[in-house]
Amino acid sequence: MTIIIDDAGTGDLLFGAVIGAFRNSTREFRYEIIDVKYFKAGPFSRKAYLKQASKIVSKILAEMKPKPDEEVHICRGYIFDDVIEKLKQKYGEDRIHRVKVTGEAQDLTEVAYLDELRNLGYEPLEERDNRRAKSFFHMMNWLKRNPGMLKYAKTGWPRLQRYKLFRSKNKHN
Repeated sequence: MTIIIDDAGTGDLLFGAVIGAFRNSTREFRYEIIDVKYFKAGPFSRKAYLKQASKIVSKILAEMKPKPDEEVHICRGYIFDDVIEKLKQKYGEDRIHRVKVTGEAQDLTEVAYLDELRNLGYEPLEERDNRRAKSFFHMMNWLKRNPGMLKYAKTGWPRLQRYKLFRSKNKHN
């Protein structure tokens, strides 16, 4: 029995991020959202999204109540670096493992993120994982056409200052 934790959307321009948890024995899936505000200039530079990811993982696991013999497999992504030691202290070193998440756990987390994007009115590119740069520009062009949706953009990345669309926006974050 295993609970698998993954994230989706962390590196995308739009929306916050989704943290998903999948219990493979029962197919139970839950997710929570890291609000986009944690990816804005001030909070982003303080890496507030890492603390938020840690809180979410702890909350989801508390709700799922891992059984004494159940392992927790958590994505290797840096977004989970803050929570690993806490989990090892709470559940034991031998039950917490960093893994490359694949399969149903990854798919469900990704679908949850894509559904959240669609709720904004944005239709993601089909092969977005294989075409990161194209996906970024697709999202940026959507924001240009929908400037009222800039509040859903992760504007904390310093490199975004290269683009006129984000120069004035960051001054107000």
